[in-house]
Amino acid sequence: MKLLVINGVNLNMLGVREPALYGKKDYKTLVREIKAHAKKIGVKVACKQSNCEGEIVTMIQRALGKYDGIVINPGAYTHTSVAILDALKAVMIPTVEVHLTDVDAREEYRKVSYVSEYAFLRVTGKGFDGYFEAMDAIKARGAKQ
Repeated sequence: MKLLVINGVNLNMLGVREPALYGKKDYKTLVREIKAHAKKIGVKVACKQSNCEGEIVTMIQRALGKYDGIVINPGAYTHTSVAILDALKAVMIPTVEVHLTDVDAREEYRKVSYVSEYAFLRVTGKGFDGYFEAMDAIKARGAKQ
């Protein structure tokens, strides 16, 4: 099984951006821990990050036929991007939405998620562990949607 982990806008600033909310671990640590978890559960994983909505859409489109599941943390694009939602719907790859913080307990506008209209699971407020839960869920689902 091959998984694609997509991180969106500002995730490259982990460890610098609001550490009280997002923690002190940086993006490289996140990627390292995701790869370690993938090895532990016996899946292959690729991690990508972009601050550009169109690049994220292209990543999703290029995943078609190459990946069995997508874990996505679109960052702020969660609340604004119909384009990312449409790309996920187009490729029909099983997807889990992840957020480091509990977005539902934050500002009102963060409670809106276009991605959750497609994702079969939404994991919030679990920090890096949310990515591992998402990967486990896709593996358990057996890439069937």
